[in-house]
Amino acid sequence: MSTSERRFGLDTPTGPIVVTLEGEAVAGLAWGEALPAAPDDTLAAEVARQIDAYFERRLTEFDLPLKPASGNFAQAMRQAMIDIPLGRTRTYGEIARDLGVTAQAVGQGCGANSIPIIVPCHRVLAQCGLGGFSGGRGIETKVALLRLESAASLLI
Repeated sequence: MSTSERRFGLDTPTGPIVVTLEGEAVAGLAWGEALPAAPDDTLAAEVARQIDAYFERRLTEFDLPLKPASGNFAQAMRQAMIDIPLGRTRTYGEIARDLGVTAQAVGQGCGANSIPIIVPCHRVLAQCGLGGFSGGRGIETKVALLRLESAASLLI
């Protein structure tokens, strides 16, 4: 961990998450071991506030500085996920058409997302099903996030 990197934990309805900050940006979010609460700094407090508000259904869109994605495809993929509004979903194929890549590439891009929830890869579904999800308890966590966002009716 570099000197500008800070990690802290938050309890969420989908399990404990670990947030990684690099400098003045969010660099990662992963489900994992319970860590101490947010350090006493402005960015960490804001990340904690927004994630808590999201799970309390008081936040519909995150407004946090994110560590830049490396590479043109990663940047385009991240923006495509961020552009999906709360309560809505898109398919791998729809995003693939927009980006001029294969649906498999979109799936891999979702799987490589280092900031789930904030960059909502859980809102990307397969044409005929949920598709995958690498965070938390996998598909169970994806469904929980979609239910929280009132997008579960799209799964039926």
